[in-house]
Order: sequence, then C-alpha cells, then structure tokens
Amino acid sequence: MKIIFDKVSAQCSKIVTKNYSTSFSLGIQFLNKKHRDPIYAIYGFVRLADEIVDSFHNYDKALLLCRFKRDTFEAIKDQISLNPILNAFQQVVNKYKVKIELIELFLESMRMDLGKEIYTEEKYERYILGSAQVVGLMCLHVFVEGDTESYEQLKNPAMKLGSAFQKVNFLRDVNADFYQLGRNYFPGVNLAKFSIDEKLAIEKEIAAEFREALDGIKQLPKSSRKGVYLAYIYYEELFEKIKKKTAEQIMGERIRISNAKKFALMFGSVVRSSYNGI
Repeated sequence: MKIIFDKVSAQCSKIVTKNYSTSFSLGIQFLNKKHRDPIYAIYGFVRLADEIVDSFHNYDKALLLCRFKRDTFEAIKDQISLNPILNAFQQVVNKYKVKIELIELFLESMRMDLGKEIYTEEKYERYILGSAQVVGLMCLHVFVEGDTESYEQLKNPAMKLGSAFQKVNFLRDVNADFYQLGRNYFPGVNLAKFSIDEKLAIEKEIAAEFREALDGIKQLPKSSRKGVYLAYIYYEELFEKIKKKTAEQIMGERIRISNAKKFALMFGSVVRSSYNGI
C-alpha cells in the first residue's frame, strides 16, 4: 500500500534533517505535530540539492543536478517518486499548493553554485532569493495552510528571515566557501583582504532584516510560531557570536554553537517567547 511508502518517505526526510542539522531539527519539534513532516520534507529536498553542489566533488555535479531537477518536477506531476525524499516533497507541494516558481528559483540558485560566479549586487540578491528566501516561502505555504491572505501578509517578513539566515550562514562558512569551494558571495568584497568595515556593513544588513522578520514571526499562526522563533533565537545567537569576532578571525575559523548551547537556547526560547509576546 502506498500509505506505507509515504510513511517511509516521511521518515527518510526526518532522518536526513536530524543527521544534517541539529538546530533545524530542534526548531521543528516546537511546531505543531501536523506541520513537522511537511517541514522535514522541505528540508530533505533542499539538503539533497545542496549536497550535490557542495559535496559530490568526484562526480559530474551538473549532470546530477539536472537529473535531480527532472526527477523533482516529474514527481510533482506524477504525485509519486521512488526517491523517498522527492516523494515526501511532492506531497507537500501538491497538498499545500507550493508555487512551482519557488522550486525553480531554488534550483537555479543551486546551479549558480556549480561555477565560479562573480557576484554582482543583482546576482547576490538573486542567489539569496533562490537559496533562502523561497525556502522560507515554501515553509510559509505549510504554516498558513492555504490561507492566501495570510501568505501575502507574511510573505515579506518570511523572505527577510530567510535572507538574514543565509547571510549569517555566509559569514559562518566564509572560510570554507572561499578557501575550499572558491566562492565569494559578497559583491565588491575582496575576501583575501576582508576588512572590519566590510564585515560591519554586512552585519548592519542582517540586523535590519532580523528586526523586520521578528514582526512577521509574531503574526504567524500559533501552530508554527514557537518553532520559527526558536530558529530565529538560534541564528540571533550565532550572529552575536560572529559580531564579536574580527574579520580575520572569521576568515580563519568556522563559528559554531555547541549542541549543549543549542539545547539551552531551546529551553530559553520558551521564556523569551512569553516575554516577547510569542
């Protein structure tokens, strides 16, 4: 029976999430139970694409990504896939009417990671839109459960949150991106001579986006509000840790938050959510 395969597919997405992201997994636990499998499915899909461009160095990445894109859209059209991750994802897309345009934008941003892009301001914004903001919008489709008015109202804050998260990731991973993968996402910035002024300018952008995002989080349905807020708290903590480092320090090390600290943030977010009206 397909119901068994669908259950296995959901479990596979959950396994992928838990193995790749402790912080994201913790946030999902704060969501209403009905939203957990759909968000696991979205993360599983995003993670597979990300792995192709970031990790499979001894394989033809362009070919793998092309096949993945083809298989994704066939799964959505046929409403089934023998790839359990794509089977779980297509269910979310079809059930919550996730816009195909969002998936196309995401996969286009993954394609951009295949080459040595020189990021202009326009390309930088397009990459953040595809790699982060549209993922937030996919999740928003699940959270509002088809309510078009709520989706449109929360669309901009969701995009700001995705953008802030991605820019924090850029700063956290700048060492590996630049020295191992040859990537520099920041337009007009010479990472070989990364300066404190350039770092501060990026941090100013992130801080402004965090402020706008928090207003949106407060308007989310209760079923998803605390889970998204926990993710916000985690990234805010990571951002604060990055801000305390010099430009030279973040070019020399990957800034991390220990699992013990993540669990402390999880419990602390319960208190903070009440204090902040969440």
